[in-house]
Amino acid sequence: MSVLYKIDRYLRATAMPPTTFGRLAVRDPRLVQDLRRGREPGARMVRRIEAFLATQRDLPR
Repeated sequence: MSVLYKIDRYLRATAMPPTTFGRLAVRDPRLVQDLRRGREPGARMVRRIEAFLATQRDLPR
């Protein structure tokens, strides 16, 4: 499962705006937009995103 898929799933479940997610997860409000346009996150970025998602209660299982 790609990190963008996980993010999109989380955004749909929580109705969180993509810019808010990017700010909270990695301090980059353009993160989701850039990923949707083809940006490839590095291993460190993926770890930060996945760590953020793991700490969220509202994450759908």
